[in-house]
Amino acid sequence: MRLLHTMLRVGDLQRSIDFYTKVMGMTLLRTSENAAHGYSLAFLGYGSNPEHAEIELTYNHGVSSYDLGTAYGHIAIGVPDAYAACDKIRAAGGNITREPGPVKGGSTVIAFITDPDGYKVELIQRAESAAPADSLRA
Repeated sequence: MRLLHTMLRVGDLQRSIDFYTKVMGMTLLRTSENAAHGYSLAFLGYGSNPEHAEIELTYNHGVSSYDLGTAYGHIAIGVPDAYAACDKIRAAGGNITREPGPVKGGSTVIAFITDPDGYKVELIQRAESAAPADSLRA
């Protein structure tokens, strides 16, 4: 078994595509439109399946926002330098909600950002996260 993708419901598909591509440095991998059933999909990532997990953005036509509830936590993305990644995200208009620094009770450097729909994205500093498609690199 392997993780293929994580689906997020979004209120404005293009706004979310812009965030994940322009701010987070992901690539738009594919889209699909299902007008008969009232939804549109966009798949994004730093690479495509089966080598990499993807994010599936789902826009249900006519729905502009969702209650995120209390069960959802966050998506985690490995970056080689959380400080540089946050600088790049901030410069691109992203919202840093926890500045980079050690996790409470540990030494791993993390940061949090929030996407346009309110979903949390954790950046975890990990040297092995450096990859050719990773535009969040320092």
